Amino acid sequence: MVNEPSCAGAVAQALAHPSLGVGLHLTLLLGHSGLGTYRIPGLVNERNEFRNGPVGTGFRFFFLRSLREQLRAEIHEQFRRFRETGLPMDHVNGHLHMHLHPVILDLLMQDASLLGIERARLTFDPMRVNLAISRGNNLYRFSHAMIYRVLSARARRAFARQGIRHTTQVFGLLQNSCVSQRYVLDLLPRLPEGDSELYSHPSLDEFRHEFDALVSPSVKAEVTRQNIQLIRYQDL
Repeated sequence: MVNEPSCAGAVAQALAHPSLGVGLHLTLLLGHSGLGTYRIPGLVNERNEFRNGPVGTGFRFFFLRSLREQLRAEIHEQFRRFRETGLPMDHVNGHLHMHLHPVILDLLMQDASLLGIERARLTFDPMRVNLAISRGNNLYRFSHAMIYRVLSARARRAFARQGIRHTTQVFGLLQNSCVSQRYVLDLLPRLPEGDSELYSHPSLDEFRHEFDALVSPSVKAEVTRQNIQLIRYQDL
């Protein structure tokens, strides 16, 4: 998230660990803009803050055509800021997966060559696998499974036309910030053939359980036992 206060510290850590695959987390809601309100008045307030509601924001992007050039300008600014870090762009994704929104996706695909997009997240979490290994809010799981099935089908075709690489499936979406050690241990033996992504929100406070799952010796041992190769997007 190149517009947030902690970006400089994160970049410094990433530069110190060049084997990491660091992507651009494109932010068009629930965060700050790179451009000022004078450039994108339809997107942010006077504090350069985007709107918070994903549903309302998504409808505004879709129906207000006047916002599209403002969105394009902000997207280009965030890509410019990422280039300035000196980090190779491992992939592109979006905050709350907004990169799959039809309007945002079209803008990204129109300028893919100019922006240097070679790899992106195709957010598709197979419902049958999630039901087999996890319990949770079924309304959330079924609704998100259906929404992202539709969005990912459209994006899959767009990525194919542009030659943009992506993993076959993404796990973690239907967990809603509950990627626990138990979930990961149950998931690893059930991974389908090919490449998959596990995404989560590890932290040392709110999502400490997701951090603990990713560094768990039991998880690392299961990765070895299943002969799973850990890669970055750029290794696809």
